[in-house]
Amino acid sequence: MEDKVPGQTAAALSSTVRQQPMSASRPSEHLNAAEFTASVDDVFGRIASRYDLLCDLFSFWIHRHWKRRVAMLVASQPWQDLLDSASGTGDIVLRVLNRQPGNATRRIVASDISPQMLAIAKRRLAPLAQSVELRQLDAHSMPSVPAASVDLYSISLGLKICNRHAVLREALRVLKPGGRLIVLEASNIPVRWLHQAYLLYMSVCMPFIGWVATGGDASAYRYLLQGIREFPTAEALAEEIRQVGFDNVSFERLSLGIVAIHVAQKPADGARAQSRA
Repeated sequence: MEDKVPGQTAAALSSTVRQQPMSASRPSEHLNAAEFTASVDDVFGRIASRYDLLCDLFSFWIHRHWKRRVAMLVASQPWQDLLDSASGTGDIVLRVLNRQPGNATRRIVASDISPQMLAIAKRRLAPLAQSVELRQLDAHSMPSVPAASVDLYSISLGLKICNRHAVLREALRVLKPGGRLIVLEASNIPVRWLHQAYLLYMSVCMPFIGWVATGGDASAYRYLLQGIREFPTAEALAEEIRQVGFDNVSFERLSLGIVAIHVAQKPADGARAQSRA
């Protein structure tokens, strides 16, 4: 059966998750803050059933506020076709659907590299499955998604475990000219001593919380902690997004700057965007 893609008529949530082979190449480590490669360590498959608990404990439930803000931004944008990458257990898509109940004109693809995560997303999204399709995609390379086929591309708390330049270039490719990019990711508290205190707290508490929440899977919190420590500042990420080829880049810090939401636009002249990338 042929894969369906944004821009075509999206079916309701299908009985099986559509798959695409993982990218064979290992991401460049200096652009992958967590130094994580899914084909080497399937940690998120192993902890899928505990992932939401892990997010709650690490953030003291604040991640729910961050995701509500992202969903509000996504729902308020003008789009017909949304590709949500690194969807995990479907939090962002679920919140977007709750903000636009019964909107049959909008089509959503929720994608992730982990089939275990997508299986949980399938169960969560089933009651609100209007125009949603689940697909197993590697955000670094999505050849089954045509160029210039989606109006809005979102990725939340997934960029730190990816080669972010490769992911951003792929986002630029699949977006239509004028399409929007929305990124939620770890960031920096502008007050240096406070940021250092936050990192110290995470270094002390995250191993214990992660060990309990994941049933002793040390690699889970190691990747997340590494990604938080090494991810660029909000200003630096904004510049990276510009260098890839996006325009109108802006960001807002949440929770003092623990995370930031970046919003950008593919230039209306798609050829200019590709030449810059």
